[in-house]
Amino acid sequence: MISQDVQKEFTDKFGYDSTRVFFSPGRINLIGEYTDFNGGHVFPCAISMGIYAAYGKRDDNKVRMYSANVPDQGIVEFSLDDLKYDKAHGWANYPKGMMAQIIDHGHQLDHGFDLAVDGNLPDAAGLSSSAAIELLTAEIVNDVFEFNIDELDLVKYGQLVENNYIGVNSGIMDQFAIGMGKANQAVLLDTNTLKYEYVPVEMGDRVVVIMNTKKHRELQDSKYNERRAQCEEALKRLQVKLPIKTLGDLTETEFDENSYLINDDVLIRRAHHAVFENQRTLKAKDALVNNNLEEFGKLINASHISLHYDFEVTGKELDTLAETAWKQPGVIGARMTGAGFGGCAIAIVDRDQVDAFKENVGKVYEKEIGHPAEFYIAEISDGPKEIK
Repeated sequence: MISQDVQKEFTDKFGYDSTRVFFSPGRINLIGEYTDFNGGHVFPCAISMGIYAAYGKRDDNKVRMYSANVPDQGIVEFSLDDLKYDKAHGWANYPKGMMAQIIDHGHQLDHGFDLAVDGNLPDAAGLSSSAAIELLTAEIVNDVFEFNIDELDLVKYGQLVENNYIGVNSGIMDQFAIGMGKANQAVLLDTNTLKYEYVPVEMGDRVVVIMNTKKHRELQDSKYNERRAQCEEALKRLQVKLPIKTLGDLTETEFDENSYLINDDVLIRRAHHAVFENQRTLKAKDALVNNNLEEFGKLINASHISLHYDFEVTGKELDTLAETAWKQPGVIGARMTGAGFGGCAIAIVDRDQVDAFKENVGKVYEKEIGHPAEFYIAEISDGPKEIK
C-alpha cells in the first residue's frame, strides 16, 4: 500500500516517524478538452490513482520535501521566508507555489514541516500530477494550520500557481476536478461562471480504461500556450461584430454563420473545436443522465477527431491508441484526455473484454510506436483528504 510506503520513506529520509498521511487524486476529463480557457464546459472526474504524503511538524521555519517519484532530486529544502520559484527545486515548486498563494491571501504559516511524497500517477502523463500536488499541499496546510479556507478558494489558488508562479497559461479544470472530486460522479463545470453540477457516472458492465502513451510532455514546452493565443485571436475577430465574451457563448449555428469574420484557416479550425467541443460536452452530460452510453461513446470519439484535425494536439501515439481502441470488441468510445502531445487516452470498455482489449491495443501500439503502453482501470474517487 502506497500510504504505508510513504510513511516508511518519511522515516528513512527524515529520521523520525510521520504523524499524519494525506492523499490527493489525479483526474481524467471525460470530454470537454481545451474548452476551459474558452469559457466553455468541461466534464472531468477525480480518479483513485493519486499522490500520498506523510507529514511531520518542525519547530523552525524550514520545509524539507522528498518525492519517491523523483528520487534523483533528493531532499529539497527551503525556508517559509523565501518561497520564490527556483528552477533547481523542480517538482517542489508546485507545493511552494501553493504555500505562497495561501500566505498571499492573508494566512500565516507559523512553523515548517517535513513531507515525503509518493504516488502512482505516471509523471507528465496528462492525469494532472501538478494539480494533484498543489491540492495535496493545500489540503495539508489548510488542515494542519486550521485555516478553514473554502475548497473552491483552494482550487482557485491552484490555478494562480500554474498561471503566475509556474508560467502555464492553463484554465481551472484540473484543480477543480481534483479539489471538488466525488466518488462515482463527474463534475459538469461551466468555466465561465464556475457553476457546476455533479453527474453520476453509471457505466453498468463497462469500465474506463486509461491508456498511457508513455510519451512525456511538459506543458510549458508544448504548444499549449500557442493554442490559447490562437483561440483568443479568433475570439477577438468575432467580437468585431458579435457581443460575446468567450467562444463558449456561441452555438454551432452561430459559429458557422459568423466564422467568415475570423478569415484565417488555422484560427477557424481552432475556434471550431472550442465551440463544437463545448456543445458536445453538454450533449455528453445529457447522454449520461439518460443512461445512453452508446451516444456518450460517439461524442467521445467525435471529440478525439476534432482534437486531431481542428486543434492538432494528438500526435501519432495518442492517435494510435484511440484509433486502435475504436476497432476492438466491447469499446463504445475512446479519446485523448488532457492537453495532448503525449500523455493519456481513455476508452470505455465492456468489463469482460478488458483483458483482450489491453492485449490487442498494446500489441498494435508497441509495433507502431516502438515501446509499450500502460493500461489502468480508473475508479472515480473523492477529492483530497487525510488518510486516518
